[in-house]
Amino acid sequence: MNAIHTVGNLQPPLPPGPPAAAGNAPTDASFKNMLIESIQQVNSMQQQANAAVEGMATGAEVNPAEVLTAVQKADMAFRLTMQIRNKLVAAYQEVQNIRV
Repeated sequence: MNAIHTVGNLQPPLPPGPPAAAGNAPTDASFKNMLIESIQQVNSMQQQANAAVEGMATGAEVNPAEVLTAVQKADMAFRLTMQIRNKLVAAYQEVQNIRV
């Protein structure tokens, strides 16, 4: 069975260094790449959980505790992703409502 990624692995740690100044701000592409990689990891976790459940249903030699753990990790990662999306949408809507 493939290794299961934990929710803590969704975002790589920030590199050490001074805080970003106006001239050192990360590009939009790096934020976009981080989001895409995180979504891909969540998708991978869900696929692994589905494969584990399918294996258990078809009678393959699978540890039920590992199946339950994989399903719970995938569920938690998905819920975390949805909460992040909800916060981003709320922040976007708040910025839209700012009157200039």
